[in-house]
Amino acid sequence: MSNPLVALVGRPNVGKSTLFNRLVGGRKAIEEKIPGVTRDRLYGRSSWLDKEFLVIDTGGLTLSGKEEMELQVQKQVQLAMEEAVVIVFLVDGRQGLTYLDEEIAGMLRRQGKPVILAVNKIDSMEQSFAEFYKLGLNDPLPISAAHGLNIGDLLDKIVSFFPSLPGENRQEDEVIRIAVVGRPNVGKSSFVNALLGEDRIIVSQEPGTTRDAIDTWLQREGNKYILVDTAGIRKKSKVFENVEYYSVIRSLKAIDSADIAFLLLEAPEGVTEQDQKIAGYILESGKALVVALNKWDLLKQQRQEGRVEEIVSDARDALKFVSYAPIVFTSIHEPRRLKNLFELFQKVYKNYSTRIPTPLLNKLLADAQGVNPLPASKGKIGKIYYWTQSAIKPPTFVLFVNNSSLIHFSYLRYLENRLREAFDFKGSPVRLLVRSRKRKE
Repeated sequence: MSNPLVALVGRPNVGKSTLFNRLVGGRKAIEEKIPGVTRDRLYGRSSWLDKEFLVIDTGGLTLSGKEEMELQVQKQVQLAMEEAVVIVFLVDGRQGLTYLDEEIAGMLRRQGKPVILAVNKIDSMEQSFAEFYKLGLNDPLPISAAHGLNIGDLLDKIVSFFPSLPGENRQEDEVIRIAVVGRPNVGKSSFVNALLGEDRIIVSQEPGTTRDAIDTWLQREGNKYILVDTAGIRKKSKVFENVEYYSVIRSLKAIDSADIAFLLLEAPEGVTEQDQKIAGYILESGKALVVALNKWDLLKQQRQEGRVEEIVSDARDALKFVSYAPIVFTSIHEPRRLKNLFELFQKVYKNYSTRIPTPLLNKLLADAQGVNPLPASKGKIGKIYYWTQSAIKPPTFVLFVNNSSLIHFSYLRYLENRLREAFDFKGSPVRLLVRSRKRKE
């Protein structure tokens, strides 16, 4: 199941982008610093009370319909609201209630979706916001996106509308869900059709033919799969058409709902900046990843010149922040390569679902610290008491330490490398979390 989507809606200059940055930028987690991979500010991931969700920052609504840009913004906001589980309607507590706020409230009531009315720019609880009760959207919640006032209460309300999610462990009848993603026109639909052995999906040379994420069931050698063909993900600056805006949202949700993201690249073109951004989102989503250099058949000259290893090396260098991902060559004209992919999917999914017993983990930890002891920081010595695996998909490990500030990121990377040497996590991200804990004497 994909993560719930929350849409931030309101007229211009009410603080939507500030709230967006507050919701997605204040997460407390160990995150990799990815050089050269900048997140688009169209969307962002957030979490609260162990529930992850996607936040969409929409443009300011004017509802005037006079300018083409205003019409496009209104269409994009409408599409975001249709996808959303809950809508946060932001108004300006300093400026007060406006006629445009009332018009937007009327539009939101017709949506039939849960709406949270957030009165932004409230500097103190003594500031009056009673006039917003006139909008008839339940009790307004005073907040300050800039200063963090009542953001916790807002998040409590947001997650209260989320549907119950199934447990992380599938029982019997297990199905591996694979999202085929990439830039427009890299051959995703043709590739899925080749895997299926039939033309179930419309294929066109025109970029952007696929407007939605399409689920297709497939059974092979007793194993069950769902292949999701997604719309191409463009750079934000190139998303002009409202339907394409919708497609980007659907593609991101398809990644969220997948077990494995299969990132299709143009082998003759190599890794582009947008490919890096898509890989960065997959990493942030915690999904297993397989990278395919597609259209291998077009590299005849490079193969004759013996430059295949150079192509792979360049791709690995550009995607070094997801170095765990296997890189394969694919072509719809070479069925043998396609057949071998299913064996790789099974292997990557097994690694993504691996659970390591705590005794084995702690033996590895003792060996790792024996070879490379934890260095002192500012004259103090950190201690790692033990670690244990807390989750799968992705494999997540919690380290219990005396002081989390003394555990440097580089040492966590060292421990991750030791984990990967000892256990096969090929294709799967690994998350390490640190928890301070006073040891009982």
